[in-house]
Amino acid sequence: MPQNNPYKSKVFRKIVSLAGEAIHDYAMISDHDRLLVGVSGGKDSLMLMHVLTYLQHRAPVSFELVPVCFDPGFPGFNIDGTRKYFAMQGWKLEVIEFDVETVLKEKHFEQQPCVLCSRLRRGWLYGRADKLSCGKIALGHHLDDICVSLLMCMFRGHGIKTMPPNTAADASSKRLIRPLAYVPEALLQEAVEIFALPLSGECIYKEQLEASGDRAFFGSMLKDLEQRIPHVRQCMLRSMKDIRLEFLLDEKFLDLSFGVELEQTGHRF
Repeated sequence: MPQNNPYKSKVFRKIVSLAGEAIHDYAMISDHDRLLVGVSGGKDSLMLMHVLTYLQHRAPVSFELVPVCFDPGFPGFNIDGTRKYFAMQGWKLEVIEFDVETVLKEKHFEQQPCVLCSRLRRGWLYGRADKLSCGKIALGHHLDDICVSLLMCMFRGHGIKTMPPNTAADASSKRLIRPLAYVPEALLQEAVEIFALPLSGECIYKEQLEASGDRAFFGSMLKDLEQRIPHVRQCMLRSMKDIRLEFLLDEKFLDLSFGVELEQTGHRF
């Protein structure tokens, strides 16, 4: 059951503190911003709404929130539960309905559903942001998501990169921000009962993705690493904020002038 005032719980205060720190560090929100908040119906995006609503009444800048939910049309997806929860909070929710399963089958993407689904959701959110005059889109990705994305890219040879907290989107016409970038998933999970968050339903491809998907595999790896390295997420966060280009292998960032001089004199390996 929810507490009488969940906003006073230690868990929520910690989440807000970390979110406020990330928002400040990466200049995510400015005065008079109009934010489209991407709502999946899961715990992360619902807590993002609570955090942003809380900060909206306490931040030194004024900003608006426009929550938009993407309904994939999956059987059992609890869009009604999400609508009721938003109504209870006094939040106005706009819903985008789209039959994702049919499109995945038509495009033969059943084996890689996340690839096409993410493109569809992103395209719809960009379009709706334009329609609603929102210059920024806030997403509920948390610290675990960012750490897992880094591992996925590194091990799949896609470069040393991850989900940036504040980045250009849609040909730089708007910004994508991730206010929960410093918040570990475990804290958000603790908040589920405190805020009596509704269950959103599950993706119909969940079992397939958990069995063979990269995100599930590297998420499990992150948990295994924590057994060896306590606070591994925070350690990875510190490393991602301490990039030392001269100690990596990208020639663009290395001083190879000495090697050029040797080559010019005929001395080379």
